[in-house]
Amino acid sequence: MLFNGRFLLQFTAAVRTYKTPINTGILFVPERQAWVVERLGKFYQVLKPGLNFCIPLVDRIAYVQSLKEIAIDIPDQAAITADNVVLQLNGVLFLRVVDPYKASYGVEDAEFAITQLAQTTMRSEIGKIDLDNVFKERETLNHSIVQSICKAAEPWGIECMRYEIRDIHLPSKIKDAMQMQVEADRKKRAAILESEGQRDAEINRAEGIKRSQVLSSEGRRTETVNHAAGEAEAILRLAESRAMAVRKLADAITSNRGEDAVQMAIAERYIDAFAKLAKSSNTMLLPSQAGDISSMVAQVCQSLQFLLFLLQSKSLDQ
Repeated sequence: MLFNGRFLLQFTAAVRTYKTPINTGILFVPERQAWVVERLGKFYQVLKPGLNFCIPLVDRIAYVQSLKEIAIDIPDQAAITADNVVLQLNGVLFLRVVDPYKASYGVEDAEFAITQLAQTTMRSEIGKIDLDNVFKERETLNHSIVQSICKAAEPWGIECMRYEIRDIHLPSKIKDAMQMQVEADRKKRAAILESEGQRDAEINRAEGIKRSQVLSSEGRRTETVNHAAGEAEAILRLAESRAMAVRKLADAITSNRGEDAVQMAIAERYIDAFAKLAKSSNTMLLPSQAGDISSMVAQVCQSLQFLLFLLQSKSLDQ
């Protein structure tokens, strides 16, 4: 508490008192202090730190001002927000004396004046914003309060360094409502996160099924292509073998007695076919030329003659 009387100056949480010293003519002013001297009851000068000289009985040390930064507790006070919510707030104000003359003669009780100014400024700034923005804009509130106090305290020779809102007390109903809102927001975020997780899981499963189907279809396509290529290769080989057989058959036909060989082959197949059909108990087949038995016998005899010729040729070769 700053008293501009002659006896003491109290500041910060720890009480420090500065008694006005007696004028002995030779004075030593401590660092970061300013002594206000009156001569014959009128302000005369401000003594700086170090060695100073004054006239005894004529000059008097009227005030001792500390030039250090001091902290003042701002007590709890009620403030109404823009949405009509009553809050209880307190804070800490940091200030320092920049003009010892104004601090001594500009205000009667500097601490009381600064405290009242800080409280009124806080109420005014709180009334401009909603409850939801009080906690968000605490730094802005502190800056606005500092600017207002600095402007108002300039004639007092005091500079406000900073202001900090320390505690904000809410009504119990508002606190419960805010707690319920916070819990609802948390549940909402949890539900959103859970739904997003399920969505991601479904997407991952769908992607896996899609990838599996793509790979399966690619495998079937590769299998089909390979199978088709194999069948094409087989058909090509069969066609080549048949073409080779036809060429050999054509060569055989155009050779000596080739026609007889053809007739013999036809006769063999003819006889084999009739042999297979003869095994059936209820099937009867007649030759296409049943009335020309002599021609059929002649063909068979001719084939037998060619077979005997081949056997004789084979025995001669051996």
